[in-house]
Amino acid sequence: MKDDAPRLQNYLRKLFGNDNLKVVLHPKKTDMAEIMIGDEFIGPVYHEEEEGEVSYQFQMAILDIDLEES
Repeated sequence: MKDDAPRLQNYLRKLFGNDNLKVVLHPKKTDMAEIMIGDEFIGPVYHEEEEGEVSYQFQMAILDIDLEES
């Protein structure tokens, strides 16, 4: 995860059109990082490897009260 964090960050910044998005490595877990926008935690991203294929799983919770504000 450590080596791919900059590439993942660049990809997500382009995907979401937000240069404030950061991939912050987890201090104790090598297969997980946190996605932040500024100081706000958006969700975790997990490094998955199966049969030599690498993928990343991003999880983001959206609360119903967040939808009311938009």
